[in-house]
Amino acid sequence: MSRWCKALAGGLLLTMVVQFFAFSAVCEDIRGDVLRVHILANSDSEEDQTLKLKVRDAVLAVGEGVLDGVVSRDEAKARLQQALPTLQAAAQQCVYDNGFTDTVTAQTVNMYFTTRTYESGTYPAGYYDAVRFTIGEGKGKNWWCVLYPPMCLSAAMDTSSLSPSENAVIQNGQRYLVRFKVVEWLQECMSFFKR
Repeated sequence: MSRWCKALAGGLLLTMVVQFFAFSAVCEDIRGDVLRVHILANSDSEEDQTLKLKVRDAVLAVGEGVLDGVVSRDEAKARLQQALPTLQAAAQQCVYDNGFTDTVTAQTVNMYFTTRTYESGTYPAGYYDAVRFTIGEGKGKNWWCVLYPPMCLSAAMDTSSLSPSENAVIQNGQRYLVRFKVVEWLQECMSFFKR
């Protein structure tokens, strides 16, 4: 292979590595600006999965005004932490109202989410802060959404709190989906060593 071909291949590889790290940095910024909600069903039975969706509706209805006027993820997290007992009580009451006796726990966590595409954009895989509601044993399929910027609490996704580069990644997620898979794969590998 000629010296010119080697230089060209090296330059291409270097460009790809720089682009990967730049893209990873934007994805990390997105993860730092987003707050999610996560609801775990007791089991995969039809009844428990239906209950999970009713709990979701109850939590979102009670939480409707909690994030009004919030301008940052940290402010959203603080308000949700304050509202957590009320949200947990609404979830628990929903369980009782539907004839179940399962206990609902609610907590803020930092957990791994896979790449997720919504109609309005794609969120990269990685560790996000989340408000998690666990119904009973929490061994069933889950439901989750983005609380901040508001996506679950309103019909349209409001990403005004994100930077232009973060919005570009989210809004143009389809063209970045392959890169998300690479980032997701690398993060899964790295999280293996964190255990």
